[in-house]
Amino acid sequence: MIFAMGTMHDANHFLLFGIIQLIVTSIVLILNYQFFTRGFKALFKLLPNMDTLVAIGSGTAYLYGVIVIILAVVGNNLNHAFYFESAATIVTLVSLGKYFESRAKVRTSNAISKLVQIAPQTCTIIQNGKPQTIAVNQLKINDIVLIKPGDVIPVDGVIINGTGLINQAAITGESMPIAKNIGDNVISATQNENGTFTFRATKVGKDTTLAQIVNLVNHASNSKAPIARLADKVSGIFVPIVMSIAMITLIVWWLISRDFALAFNFAISVLVISCPCALGLATPLAVMISTGKAATAGILIKNATNLENLNRIDTVILDKTGTITSGNLKVTDIQPLQANLSLANLLQFYASIERYSNHPLAKAIVSAYGNKRPYLDVTHLHEVPGQGIQATLGNRPIYLGSAKFVAPYLHNANRQKTLELTNEYAQVGKTVVFCATTDKLLGVVALTDTIRNDSINAIQQLKAMGLHVIMLTGDNINTATAFATELGIDQVIAGVLPTEKYRHVTALQKAGHNVLMVGDGINDSPALKAANIGVAIGSGTDIAVEAAGIVLIKNSLADLVTVIKLSRRTMRNIKLGLFWAFFYNILGIPLAAGVLFPLHLTLNPMIAATAMSLSSVCVVVNALTLQL
Repeated sequence: MIFAMGTMHDANHFLLFGIIQLIVTSIVLILNYQFFTRGFKALFKLLPNMDTLVAIGSGTAYLYGVIVIILAVVGNNLNHAFYFESAATIVTLVSLGKYFESRAKVRTSNAISKLVQIAPQTCTIIQNGKPQTIAVNQLKINDIVLIKPGDVIPVDGVIINGTGLINQAAITGESMPIAKNIGDNVISATQNENGTFTFRATKVGKDTTLAQIVNLVNHASNSKAPIARLADKVSGIFVPIVMSIAMITLIVWWLISRDFALAFNFAISVLVISCPCALGLATPLAVMISTGKAATAGILIKNATNLENLNRIDTVILDKTGTITSGNLKVTDIQPLQANLSLANLLQFYASIERYSNHPLAKAIVSAYGNKRPYLDVTHLHEVPGQGIQATLGNRPIYLGSAKFVAPYLHNANRQKTLELTNEYAQVGKTVVFCATTDKLLGVVALTDTIRNDSINAIQQLKAMGLHVIMLTGDNINTATAFATELGIDQVIAGVLPTEKYRHVTALQKAGHNVLMVGDGINDSPALKAANIGVAIGSGTDIAVEAAGIVLIKNSLADLVTVIKLSRRTMRNIKLGLFWAFFYNILGIPLAAGVLFPLHLTLNPMIAATAMSLSSVCVVVNALTLQL
């Protein structure tokens, strides 16, 4: 471009500058040869796209420059512009935009490798009655695996001895750890929080649940249909029109003047002026400004495709735990069931016993109690994993746990009361822990996952934008329905596994919907990758963040509303930018085609250069309005 500007003001070095531009431009075009191979391949298939327009525009500009040099050498004709700078600038700007997009694609393989790393590399099996450590990839079906507190379960299987409290949140999305007993299934990549047990391996290698999730993520990455970019659509219409005009110009002027050189000059001028440099700026510049603006707001947009595709979304799927909710349990109700028992005393009973447990429910109750009052002395404490705790306060036996756990110590009337209270609280999405002594029900504490502060308002805004909102969760239907009712969500799908989340997303896509999926866990990663747009909560697992195309760093659904609005504004800006990119150049087409040649008005190099410059300036100014 520097040499091109020099050429316009220095006729003495016209040919020298032209040769220098020829050499430098040749290097640039050779380095970007893919535009020509892809562009002309698409043209031959009658499916012209952005690459076709770039190839034709830069190719004809380059060819025009070569012809001008030949004319300058042979006939000492110094009245033409080279347009080498157009050829080089077009491919450079578009290539730069493609480079930034391609960098983000590497993240897909990172997501898959992190999924594989979740499972332990070694495990302990029982052989001939003795424990032995082996590599997980050596496990066979029916091997007996020993699991201790804190261990990650290596493969799928069935418990044959002992009990455990399994955190399955990463796979199923359930916020509460699940008590597992003899005969229950365990899933690979879930973690045992309490208890010791052995299980018989039923699925190993590629058949495990974790391996299936890896395959789903991989499949979703490779099967996603390529997105038709706006510039490609414009090019698909514009290229045939311009080529037709150039061909008509060539034929008409050849017939009129019987001078092929003159006709060819007009035809090639049409092709040169029709491919604006600003076209390479319109989309990349708007996307760069928008992604930067999003980043300052705590929203990471990994590539331009995601920003563009957001504009087409009509369905939003939200995971519950860790996405709509914080994933942290909170005590919401403390209800004494004996007249002589105060709320404070009841909570003191709970906290004094629960402080010895690592169960999430116990930790939430102790947190609610705080340090305002001293704990009571506890003796003879025994915890049954996943069910409850029995202990002695003074001389009184106390039982804390589920309705099933405390029922054997109560009369029939009180047993019925526990079932009624369990169902009553379940209807509003709450989990209950009962407190009982022999034949007497002392009280109940209810807990629930806490909804993020801005989730309700964000969901209402999504609906106001005309989007259909679905909650897709591994939690039970009662809890999910209660949350959905409070949040005003359109549709609830509960009790789903990772493969089912993926299936629900793909089913909606097959029905013609553009789906955005928001999640935070490993269980969400196949659905995040399969969705048209995957959005991860920043506090979620690394795998979810890698699988998603957009990350909400501040963990707020309000930012989801922000980024969708930004996408819609950006797409309007890009369309306006493309208008300016073409506007000045389209005005120049009649001049380039020689319409005003009888009036001795032709495509002056200064006019062409000014048109290209003005279109670029308009595109830049237009894109900068996104900062406002």
